Amino acid sequence: VPLQASGGGLVQAGGSLRLSCAASGRTFSSFITGWFRQAPGKERELVAFITRSGISTYYVDSVKGRFTISRDNAKNTVYLQMNSLKPEDTAIYYCAVSSSEWRPLREHEYGYWGQGTQVTVSS
Repeated sequence: VPLQASGGGLVQAGGSLRLSCAASGRTFSSFITGWFRQAPGKERELVAFITRSGISTYYVDSVKGRFTISRDNAKNTVYLQMNSLKPEDTAIYYCAVSSSEWRPLREHEYGYWGQGTQVTVSS
């Protein structure tokens, strides 16, 4: 499943960005979709995921209340709305899809990855 992430950029602390992950292929809705991020010198971490129907979501504690993941299966796109951004949110953000039937919290559970999009938050 080819994935294309976009929407990154440079923003001041407290600002907002919306990332998009566009997929090609009619099977996109059959995957759980997640957003990961990797900051310099740190391991890649799961930020959020959304189930196939969009009914259920997961967020890492550090972004709860600030980030919102959503999906539009008709457009084969998943979004990550990021509000109240902090300098510690600076990272390369990746979208990925999983065929897991449960809650895919680990990288190896995601089989297809998009290229990253850089998010930089200045203080």
